[in-house]
Amino acid sequence: MSFRFIHASDLHLGRRFANIPQPEDSNIRGRLMEARHGAIGKLAQAARDAGAAHVLLAGDTFDTATPSAPVIRQALAAMAEAAGVTWWLLPGNHDNLRDAEPLWQTITQDGPANVRAIRDADPQPLAEVATLLPCPVAWRATGSDPTEALVTMPSPEGALRIGLAHGGITDFTESGELIAPDRDRSARLDYLALGDWHGRMAVSDRVHYSGSPEQDRFRHGRRGVCLSVAIDGPGAPPRVTEVETGQFLWAEADVPLHPGQDAGAALSAVLPATGRRDVLLRIAATGWATLSDRLDLLRAAGRAGAEFAHFDLVTDALRLQSDEADLEQIDRAGALRMAAEALRDEAASETLGATDRRIAQDALARLHAYVSEGTA
Repeated sequence: MSFRFIHASDLHLGRRFANIPQPEDSNIRGRLMEARHGAIGKLAQAARDAGAAHVLLAGDTFDTATPSAPVIRQALAAMAEAAGVTWWLLPGNHDNLRDAEPLWQTITQDGPANVRAIRDADPQPLAEVATLLPCPVAWRATGSDPTEALVTMPSPEGALRIGLAHGGITDFTESGELIAPDRDRSARLDYLALGDWHGRMAVSDRVHYSGSPEQDRFRHGRRGVCLSVAIDGPGAPPRVTEVETGQFLWAEADVPLHPGQDAGAALSAVLPATGRRDVLLRIAATGWATLSDRLDLLRAAGRAGAEFAHFDLVTDALRLQSDEADLEQIDRAGALRMAAEALRDEAASETLGATDRRIAQDALARLHAYVSEGTA
């Protein structure tokens, strides 16, 4: 029979999402924190659906070395509810052994029987047919390869060798660790479960990043997943299936504009039709627009934005083309017209730096919006 397990990583329980603005009428940070906790139940369900008795968490289960007591206790309680599933927690760079020593001691002493805190690089039997070969991160960043020990780490003859580690393959790194991309071959591994990279990535047939089960950044363009892995025997290729676990989608889209275009319609065309409450969306407006076009874009964004978990319209790369009609809307003559013309000239100046041109362009747009809303 196949040996089956769930591979996940980077839950970052307790992350506060201080980088996400939270208006007074929003609880987006709380919702994001709760979704990370909710991922535990989804991993347990993935294990049940796959007939897997083990969940391997490849580092950064907690966002910091000192998570609050409720974060720890609630996580352990949720894992304890998954009867028949054993959770293997590997220290990562955020919750490394040295900085998070009290955390790992607490889990070892007070955690439920089905939660195993991995505090040593020692082989652990997963079943009669498989051995877990873990590489806990001792401290936050060393620049060394944490998987070197796998080469000489023993396992029973005929048992599957399953490595568990946290760090970056040579092409990228978030933790300072560099893992040899051929470690599965040098260490004779049937599978190497990696954490640290928050997106899903298959390095090779036997080396995989599961990514975070609940995404936390505008980078990967999809909801988080875990990996359901089945291996028929030593030397057999792993069968890896992605299981979607993420509640929130962090998405980005571009809206290229040209003068005279219906900017509101262009924005609407890239918005998801359903599920907006669980979408964090960042829109980058590019190209050229008149002042009226830009105002239409902002109004459309204001109407749609409240439907999303988070909505961010970025106009840094949108250039303004000020026509006579726009300036007439501000003022036909007088002080406002003179100010508008001065700002228009500064925004188009070749002698000013990019920052000063941007400031002038934004000031002109704000003046136009201020007047157009009938408050001047």
